[in-house]
Amino acid sequence: MDQRAQPLILALDCGTTSVRAIVFAGDEVLASAQREFTQFFPAPGLVEHDAEEIWAALLACMKDAVHSARVGAHVGAHVGSHVGAPAIAAIGITNQRETIVVWDRATGQPIHRAIVWQDRRTAPVMDALRAAGHEELVREATGLTLDPYFSASKLAWILDAVDGARARAERGELAAGTIDSWVLWNLTKGRTHATDASNASRTMLARIGGPNGAAWDDALCELFQVPRAILPEIVDSAGELGVVDASILGASTLDASNRAAAIPVTGIAGDQQSALFGQGAHAMGDAKCTFGTGCFLLANAGETKPTPPKGLLATVAWRIAGQTMYAVEGSVFVGGSAVQWLRDGLRFFERAVEVNALAASVADTGGVVVVPAFAGLGAPHWDASARGAILGLTRGATSAHIARATLEGVAHEVVDLIDAIRAGGVELHALRVDGGAAASDFLMQSCADYSQLAMERPKTLETTALGAARLARVGLAQVGLAQTALAHAPTPGQPGENLSAVSTIPGGLDRRFEPVLGAAELARARARWNRAVDTVRFFGSPV
Repeated sequence: MDQRAQPLILALDCGTTSVRAIVFAGDEVLASAQREFTQFFPAPGLVEHDAEEIWAALLACMKDAVHSARVGAHVGAHVGSHVGAPAIAAIGITNQRETIVVWDRATGQPIHRAIVWQDRRTAPVMDALRAAGHEELVREATGLTLDPYFSASKLAWILDAVDGARARAERGELAAGTIDSWVLWNLTKGRTHATDASNASRTMLARIGGPNGAAWDDALCELFQVPRAILPEIVDSAGELGVVDASILGASTLDASNRAAAIPVTGIAGDQQSALFGQGAHAMGDAKCTFGTGCFLLANAGETKPTPPKGLLATVAWRIAGQTMYAVEGSVFVGGSAVQWLRDGLRFFERAVEVNALAASVADTGGVVVVPAFAGLGAPHWDASARGAILGLTRGATSAHIARATLEGVAHEVVDLIDAIRAGGVELHALRVDGGAAASDFLMQSCADYSQLAMERPKTLETTALGAARLARVGLAQVGLAQTALAHAPTPGQPGENLSAVSTIPGGLDRRFEPVLGAAELARARARWNRAVDTVRFFGSPV
């Protein structure tokens, strides 16, 4: 579609290792900026972020992207001119989920580093709750399983670890939220404390299903000892979710009347739900897998809260105009970050993309198996005690064998998710893939071979940010703010109708990877992988 028929959307993609700001005209990227931020590992199994560093990096990216964006023929702009903040119609936010921040409402200062979704410090808490018989109650209410992956136990940990924090939280002096809430608070200069239904559904404090799709639950808050006063308002994933004073992007962001322009935030979703939306997976049964820091497989489950297969989760996909769409999800904690480990930890290469040539330089792994369970095993095993391992080493093993085995290990983890979905009676005919690691032909072919399922890779891999932009476009139409042609977007009260403008595979199909591995070789590879998983689970079990 012509750029002139599209509002300009600033998508903010707040990932686990970096943040990005992207200016979209429709599905076309006009400009982008990215910055990595520090990963803190205070002890084995502990992962933290500096929330203020995340915000500073994101703010810098926003300024860079808006300043560098040029447009060919946008309404009100000369060909080749800079876009500028006043031309931005709306902001969409997508974020690493489950990572939790607690901050002072008066000062806006975090009281502790953010505890990241990969962090395992509260595993004993979850073990105790499971032993006390709370597993089924939590799973029925939230669709989740008792695991430190989710936000509730991490939030309670911060309140107990920081002197006086629990009392201050109960008095309403503190605010808490996932990264979307933290970003929205800063964008609106403290005027808005909210999270969308997709992110709320990942905290383990919200009951999903019912008329609102997701709502804070008193019984869950009591179970995890989290004061309700600290939690954000749960809002739709599209609509008018906050208003940003465009002066936050710098002094040049004045409109023709020399007034600071106001930019609405009209889309928010957790990164995996955003990628599902960005992939155009709006129909029940559509599925995608994002290969990012971790690997996340989501299948659209329709408008009724699903009962997920064993080992998988039920989650809110998005909520628009009060109508909720659900998904079944499986999560692998370590995906692309395994390649970062090869690069930064083992120093096998300088650039992540070099892993593909290194892995392809040998015909096989030489018997080496890598289980990248650096943060425990996620779905369908849910074993917080498991740890990563390199198995099958011989004197002839090289960095190439280990690199190849690492990519194959990530593929096997994804296939474990696919097998769990199949065991639940859901048949997948193909899997749409996205994320940075999906650019690896070797990894995609391995996934196709071990799953015996075709992998469909779109030309546009960055569907997480695109999903935020598409949600923001829908949100503009919901609140009647769009001044351009949005005829295909849903109208208020009709959230599921006429989604054709945002339901296509982004950019079209780049490549379809078909399985080519023989049955006997497949059986051997999967059996060897399952033995390796059993080994790391046994090693991590109490001595």
